[in-house]
Amino acid sequence: MRRLMLLAATMTLLACARPEGAPSATVRAPPPEQAVANTAPAGDYKLDMAHTSLIVRLDHLGYSHFTARFTKWDASLHFDPAAPGHSQLHVAIDPRSITSDNPPAGFIDIMRGPQFLDAGKYPEISFQSTQVLLTGPNSARLTGELTLHGLTKPVTLSVRFNGGYGGMSLDPHARIGFSAHGSFKRSDFAMGYGLPPPGATMGVGDEVEIILECEMSGPAWTPAPSATKPP
Repeated sequence: MRRLMLLAATMTLLACARPEGAPSATVRAPPPEQAVANTAPAGDYKLDMAHTSLIVRLDHLGYSHFTARFTKWDASLHFDPAAPGHSQLHVAIDPRSITSDNPPAGFIDIMRGPQFLDAGKYPEISFQSTQVLLTGPNSARLTGELTLHGLTKPVTLSVRFNGGYGGMSLDPHARIGFSAHGSFKRSDFAMGYGLPPPGATMGVGDEVEIILECEMSGPAWTPAPSATKPP
């Protein structure tokens, strides 16, 4: 009897909380992705380092995400807007260029050294794309082979195309922009130093988060012919 009374009271409270005839709460689907403007032509594109960042993040003791970046790297892209799946990307990173905000004395050397990147033995990190799978008008899954710490493994990034243009007088080359995000486990690349015990966070996390923002410069701009007729 007591359970029946509690159930009745609960139902009464719920009925009072929503006016009669009011619709129940619904989860709205996100708006469909709309294509961004792009007049950039097909061709070969190189990285514009002044408008680019490559950031990595790792869990630290479960209290924060340690953030580092690479300052010396390059990328080349063969861009095909008519058939994005045919595009090809190659990235080369200098592991010695890793840095972070306010590092303790000697900390950067530890990240470059044998306990982590071992940059003296493995002087380049590279990524070569193997597949571009479109997931929307501006989005794709980019899969490639990541070579890190002497090992090569597949890694997939979620990529957003931010648009592009064919060039202008102040910027006489085509320009395109991308944002990308993904992750991999450093233990897959034989970098197990500082991993916390299973079920614990006391250490440096296994998952490495990748955050990329970049602009790339491509074929030279050809101004449209003047519409003014000679006298």
